[in-house]
Amino acid sequence: MTKFHGTREAFAAAITDMAKTDRKIMFISPDSLKAMRATDFAEEFPEAYIEVGIAEQNAVAVAAGLASCGQIPFVGTYAGFMTMRACEQMRTFVAYPKLNVKFIGINAGLNGGEREGVTHQFYEDLGILSSIPNFTIFTPADGAQTYHAVKRAAEIDGPVYIRAGSGREIDIYNKEDPFNPDGVTVLKDYGTDTLILASGFILNKVLEAADLLYKENIKVTVGDVNILNGENNTKILNLMAMTNKIVTVEDHNINGGLGSFISKLACENRPVNVKRIGLNSFGESGPANDLIDYYGFSPENIAKTVIENLKL
Repeated sequence: MTKFHGTREAFAAAITDMAKTDRKIMFISPDSLKAMRATDFAEEFPEAYIEVGIAEQNAVAVAAGLASCGQIPFVGTYAGFMTMRACEQMRTFVAYPKLNVKFIGINAGLNGGEREGVTHQFYEDLGILSSIPNFTIFTPADGAQTYHAVKRAAEIDGPVYIRAGSGREIDIYNKEDPFNPDGVTVLKDYGTDTLILASGFILNKVLEAADLLYKENIKVTVGDVNILNGENNTKILNLMAMTNKIVTVEDHNINGGLGSFISKLACENRPVNVKRIGLNSFGESGPANDLIDYYGFSPENIAKTVIENLKL
């Protein structure tokens, strides 16, 4: 396994490792080679790298053409530039014919902070793609999970979107831990007062919140939901059946992402109280940790929300 740190480096490491044995793997870049940390990949496999310039729509169209010829193209760039600017192409040229194109959206959520500012933080990508049929959506928690998510995506026949970050992700998993096909992994199991379901790069805050709650004799279970709107949600439903209180936490708009997915499962299977923690406004430019705390993702605020929700 190639060494890496963070979700961007993990993506580049995964496609590099796969390309060594699979000539179908390709990377399509809309002027995102450096942003995706894939410079070494392009140098080692120049025949597997296509640069289209700042033209996300063209990148998706090129990838669709390659997929129609049997290749496995990965398109990687900023999450919003991809899912907003090239939304029509992702929908009509890839999802509708169910072509085998993989997408990696970086700088998702608030962790981008002050590096490039609010215009380069994205919290709508999951909501956009959740409304498009045929997409498999992965939300890995850290670099290690991103590496395995990329390799798992290459094994799936059809469109896959992988949500990646800014490089500031806190390691949650060991590098050897596989990407869980069940769609959820229990990371803490203190009890069933509340089930906290989270996804992506906010999990370290959620785990700290669970420890704070335990000190107050409030026993929660924390689950990492790494696949949204999956075809088999049995494991998630089994967890949800253990409690009458659920709190979801996501570094994404409060609509269309994890909270909406879990609320739908609850309504359709076993109605229970679901409290959603997420963004209900645009973010701001500023230090990443300060932004995360300001917008309600601090361990203290998550714990407070769980306590308040238990009183309802």
